[in-house]
This record gives sequence, C-alpha cells and structure tokens, in this order.
Amino acid sequence: MGVFDQYEKRKEYLICVDSDGCAMDTMNIKHNKCFGPCMIEEWNLQNWETDILKRWNEINLFTMTRGVNRFKGLMMALKEINEKYVAIEGVSELEAWVEQTKELSNGALEREIEKKDSVVLRKALHWSEMVNERIQMLDEKEKVPFEGVKEALAYAKQFADIAIVSSANLQAVLEEWKLYGLLEYTDIVLAQDAGTKAHCIGELVKKGYGKEKILMAGDALGDQKAAKSNGVFYYPILVNHEKESWEEFKDAAVPRLLNGTYAGEYQEKKNEEFVKNLS
Repeated sequence: MGVFDQYEKRKEYLICVDSDGCAMDTMNIKHNKCFGPCMIEEWNLQNWETDILKRWNEINLFTMTRGVNRFKGLMMALKEINEKYVAIEGVSELEAWVEQTKELSNGALEREIEKKDSVVLRKALHWSEMVNERIQMLDEKEKVPFEGVKEALAYAKQFADIAIVSSANLQAVLEEWKLYGLLEYTDIVLAQDAGTKAHCIGELVKKGYGKEKILMAGDALGDQKAAKSNGVFYYPILVNHEKESWEEFKDAAVPRLLNGTYAGEYQEKKNEEFVKNLS
C-alpha cells in the first residue's frame, strides 16, 4: 500500500509546506557544504572550484531555479561545466534521463542504471549518495527551522490538514522535522520518493479537497509551478525574509484561505513579491 493509499482527508482545508529553504533553514548549509563540494570531488573539478561553486549556488539558491531537484540542478551545472571548463563524459545521457524520467530520485536512477549502464549515471548516483551522507554528518545545530515556523504550523493545524511536500531526501526531512517538534503538526510527509511536487499535490486533491481550499507554501519556482498546475493557491516564503513571511502566513495568509479572500488581489501580490525577490 502506497503513501497516498494510506492517507485520509480529515479537515476541509489542506496546507502543503515545502521543507528545505521554506520551513527549515537548511538550503544554504546543504549546498555550501554538501551538494557543491561533492560535485567538485566526484568530477575532479578542483581547478575551477571557486567559480563553479559560485555558479552552483546561483542555480540552486539565489535565482528563479532555486530549489530545483538535485538531479536537474546537477544536469544544469554539468552542462555549463562541459561547455566552459572541461568535457563531462555522457552529460547528454544524464540530461536525457532527467528530462524523461517520471521520478527524480536515487531509486529511479538505480533502476535506470540496471537497464542501461552509464558512467555519468553511476557518477550521478554516487554523488547523490555522497550528498546524503554529508548531510547526515552536518551538526544538528546547523539544520534548524526558520523563526516562526512552529507557531505558524500550530495555528494552521487547527483548521487544515498539513502535508510536507518536498523534493528532499525522506529520511533527512523526517529527522529534521522530528528533532524540532514539527512532525506533530503534519498529517503526511511526501518527499523525493513520492514523486514530483505537482504529482503529490494532485494526488492529495483527489482526496476530496476543494481546490480553493488548498494552499502550497514554498520558497522556489517549483513550488509555485506545482501549485499553479493543480489550480491551488501559492504562498511564497521569501528568501532572506523568512521570519516576516511566516508571520504573515499566520496572520494573513491562513485567515484569507479560511474566509475565501485569498484569490485575486492577494494572490497576485504574493506572486509579484516572489518573482521580484528572486530576480
């Protein structure tokens, strides 16, 4: 029985929340200490390390591609490296898998390698596994929720079912949310292995929620697109303004969702703030 089969709608409203960079202040530390450095090691890119790591962070943290799935981010970075610095064997094979697969996860990549062995796919899998190991090694004090998250979720949980909808590693999400007492405010945890964010929201919609009663809170374009593709509302947690964003989530966004005034002017305002903040 799958994770969606086990889930039952309890309340009239549903609020979906991304994890890394949205609820948890973990994106910068993970990219600075894990994702980028592991790519440098795996592909022996030390000669261009400073410039490549800067570009990795631009792709994954500070522009509209913020929060992109790890394998999409890797593919984008390696394509640029292949063109600008050094040849990357099989980069087109990685691009083909990223564009065609229905699931961007270690498990899906393992299955692809069983069907078609490939140097670049094996290296991508090893890189991803190494990233997970490095994340596990980070000090717990370096992986904390943003200020105001717990209070906001506790408030929202009174009126809505709460779903974590994340593209991060499931084990990491569970450990981080449990450590800070956030799991008790959630009803379902959907991570990398559950499918894309758009797919996850779509499966939850099928449980009987009205689309006008669903809100996705996130910090990246993928979150906004996942909400839009399912016809549900989007609330942005603005990079470098997370505390203020979570305060407004509690004081204005959730009340507007409940009283039916989220659509229109307020949603447009939040979308404009989101784009401006990452431009």
